[in-house]
Amino acid sequence: MAYKYVDNYREQGARKKLVDELRKKDIQDEQVLQAIGKVPRHFFFDETFWNQAYKDIAFPIGEGQTISQPYTVAYQTELLHIKKGDKVLEIGTGSGYQCCILVELGAKVYTIERQQKLYERTKQVLPRMGYKPKFFLGDGSKGLEAYGPFDKIIVTAGAPTVPEMLLKQLNIGGILVIPVGNEELQKMVTILKTGENNYERHELDTFRFVPLIGGPLTP
Repeated sequence: MAYKYVDNYREQGARKKLVDELRKKDIQDEQVLQAIGKVPRHFFFDETFWNQAYKDIAFPIGEGQTISQPYTVAYQTELLHIKKGDKVLEIGTGSGYQCCILVELGAKVYTIERQQKLYERTKQVLPRMGYKPKFFLGDGSKGLEAYGPFDKIIVTAGAPTVPEMLLKQLNIGGILVIPVGNEELQKMVTILKTGENNYERHELDTFRFVPLIGGPLTP
């Protein structure tokens, strides 16, 4: 299992180079960069593919999902403006890499995944790495109403529209970061909740995510 892997000078040096690369790509939040520099991304890879772990690329993790490109993780995280103690909902646990970055920043993370195999794998591995978010199996497009509201919500899959239920689960002053578009390309969207039914929406750069799937879970 990934948590038994070694994190030595070679991997730590590779992370430093990755951080330098992200800084050159205009990631400016030093706390986000420090978190990227701490999380051992190679732990999320089969040992055969360790040489791919610190390249700024996405990589398949099974179940039709990928571990996101580090630049994308840093970009979304930077938009959240995480403060220590923030209550954060992550839609799409996936490999757990993004979740670890959020925990490193001091967030209290609630993370939901609809793919049972990924959910089971990540629920076992992350705590053994020292990361202990609250894990949920379910339809992320509905959020986690029973545990809200949240200070920040991050969606790690492309949505055709912004789910209304997620907006309702934001605290006033809270931020939602979500890629919105078709199955090929999405615009990164940030939404600031300024009042009970008032929002400020901004569209930013173009990305490509796996699709956000709602509806009944596959048995």
